[in-house]
Amino acid sequence: MDLTLVVWTFLQDAQGRLLLGRREGTRYAAGLWNLPGGRVEPGEPLAQAAAREVREEVGLHVRPQDLECLGVARYDLTGAAGQGPARGVDFFFLARTWTGEPRALEHTGELGWFAPDALPANSLPWLPAAVEAHLLRREWLTETVHPA
Repeated sequence: MDLTLVVWTFLQDAQGRLLLGRREGTRYAAGLWNLPGGRVEPGEPLAQAAAREVREEVGLHVRPQDLECLGVARYDLTGAAGQGPARGVDFFFLARTWTGEPRALEHTGELGWFAPDALPANSLPWLPAAVEAHLLRREWLTETVHPA
């Protein structure tokens, strides 16, 4: 089973709110709110991948050198309810500076700014825990492992 590398970016404004997008036009988590993010392309540096995903999904331009890596989440799941096993590593970045105005683009139906302690109820299930661990408590590593 392949190991998937994924980048996610907390875009935080001056009031401390996070920019989330409601996913649309995708099999993964359609209709749920989430951070801009996605898979790392082969040979692509992590911060560059995070900046690319932000640009593709919400139209903002973030310089890779302005991204702060907050933490890593490893998952090794056996699968449940018709889903296959999944193994991967998520890298969480923080951006507080960017250029452009946010707009809903690839796989994004609408955008919204939310306080970290007031995320929408229909967020991806792991999002509140990721915000708490990586953004608020600054934990470097989290792991979710379900043995086979």
